[in-house]
Amino acid sequence: MNLTELRTLVDYHYWARDRLMHAVEPLTPEQLSFTIESSFPSVRDTLVHLWGAEVIWLGRWEGHSPTELPAGDDLTDLASIARAWAEEETRLRALLERLGEEGVVRTMEYRMFDGKPYVQPFWQMLLHLVNHGSYHRGQVTTMLRQLGVPPPRQMDFSAFCRENAASRA
Repeated sequence: MNLTELRTLVDYHYWARDRLMHAVEPLTPEQLSFTIESSFPSVRDTLVHLWGAEVIWLGRWEGHSPTELPAGDDLTDLASIARAWAEEETRLRALLERLGEEGVVRTMEYRMFDGKPYVQPFWQMLLHLVNHGSYHRGQVTTMLRQLGVPPPRQMDFSAFCRENAASRA
């Protein structure tokens, strides 16, 4: 993968995040925290996990090896989650630009939570982050349906590509 392709994936990732965040805006505080059986117990917890995964991966890419996900206890409402996530977006986009074309294929060392070391090319880890986001956005979509709230607009990569092509035409 090259820098242009990774920029496109990052653009897609945050485009889909924004669609998801728009879809959860109508939730009451009770609905946001309502327990629903899934990977995480609520829409809020799933959103905080998505944010936390970005914190972890950015930490690894910046040379740190966090030993656990950030708790996100202060992310109690949608506005606080959105603010925190926007900060991670800024960090990720800046990192991508600092890495440049050669850096996206560079291997990076990091440790998992259990201390086990790994080495992977940056592009593989970034692709994982985007794919991880897709997985959990799908879970939030299901949770919204269970809460009786309309799901987000289509968040598929192909929809992103079609929308971008139409906006350039």
